[in-house]
Amino acid sequence: MDIIDTHCHVFSGDLERYPRAPLGGTQSGWASTRPVTAEGMVRAMDEAGISRSVLVQATTAYGYDNSYVLDSRAARPDRFIAVGTVDPLRPDAADHLETVIAELAGVRLFTSGSTVPTQGEWFAAPESFPFWEKAAALGVTVCLQMRLGPATAQLHALLDRFPTVRVLLDHMGYPDIAASPTAAGEEVAKLAVHPGLHLKLTHRNLERLADAGTEAAAFLDPVLAAFGAERIAWGSNLPAAEQSMPELVALAQDVLAEVPEPDRRELFAGTARRLYPSLGLG
Repeated sequence: MDIIDTHCHVFSGDLERYPRAPLGGTQSGWASTRPVTAEGMVRAMDEAGISRSVLVQATTAYGYDNSYVLDSRAARPDRFIAVGTVDPLRPDAADHLETVIAELAGVRLFTSGSTVPTQGEWFAAPESFPFWEKAAALGVTVCLQMRLGPATAQLHALLDRFPTVRVLLDHMGYPDIAASPTAAGEEVAKLAVHPGLHLKLTHRNLERLADAGTEAAAFLDPVLAAFGAERIAWGSNLPAAEQSMPELVALAQDVLAEVPEPDRRELFAGTARRLYPSLGLG
């Protein structure tokens, strides 16, 4: 089966050429304790049978400086495409997006994470509207790192205003599967009313689903029914995930074992190729 990783991070050992400048001012612990270079990522991909990977800017290491993911993609265009972090609130955000998208396959907005513990709602502020309008016009895939909860209302409002924009929700918005697979599934399924919204299924969700055992279906079934596999893409999250790449692929395959094979082909590669046309048709 063709496998594409839509969410992995790389780090250079050359701190002078690629200095660390994390958003929030604090670097994620995993970025310093278990970094993976672009060369190391290729080896991990080969071990796991992954054909292509989307290098997502490690925002908690490099901030808005996308140099390393771009240079890594340029060195191995046969294996990588790059998604960089941008600031949608800068005064020239729309023009800036049009410039950077010439090299990037997509962009990422980082509104919450380990080093930005408070969920920001600025991604839906009026100042961001020129960015979103341009993203819709250009057909750019925008990865959105956020946590569902109080900011979900802003997400709905944003997607109502820009129904054609293509958003890929990192880690499915961190639904609380551990507390209740049923409630989490209902929460995520409600987002499917927005046709441009896609979900990124990573180890942060899959580990909780594995823990849930037979109850995992209470989450997966309504989400798959609402979105369809063609709007969901798998990502490893290596090296934020502690497991090896083969272990992360095995985790996904085990959790999704009961999903029909045509749907699994979408989850592991088909959706990724539509979100990022530069990956090719396979």
